[in-house]
Amino acid sequence: MPHDPRIAHVGVAVPSIADALPFYRDVLGLTPHPPEEADGATIVSLDFGGPQLELLEPRSPDSPIARFLARRGPGIHHVCYRVPDLDAALAACRRLGYRLVDEAPRIGAGGRRIAFLHPKGTAGILLELTE
Repeated sequence: MPHDPRIAHVGVAVPSIADALPFYRDVLGLTPHPPEEADGATIVSLDFGGPQLELLEPRSPDSPIARFLARRGPGIHHVCYRVPDLDAALAACRRLGYRLVDEAPRIGAGGRRIAFLHPKGTAGILLELTE
């Protein structure tokens, strides 16, 4: 597998996108992408010239983002790495004993194939892989 992973995005859990967005829009001058919905969250992406920041707002009180906010409060929820071959990366994770949240790739925001790794094996950080 070629080794040219990059940071695709950082997901930040927020109680309200409307409250979080002004800093990025009004101070940093970023234009938010239209909202999307995935995994029980509303997602607004902001482009930082390659890597993006995703603001994640829960759509229901039992969504993963709502549970994260209840446990930890607002903040970085996950880091997503772009890999050249998601299937090969997941096979390497399985072979090396990493615990997968998603055993097989699934479709995430933007129609991209994604898979999450459990934070217990990744130094406490929820990691997402995408192509």
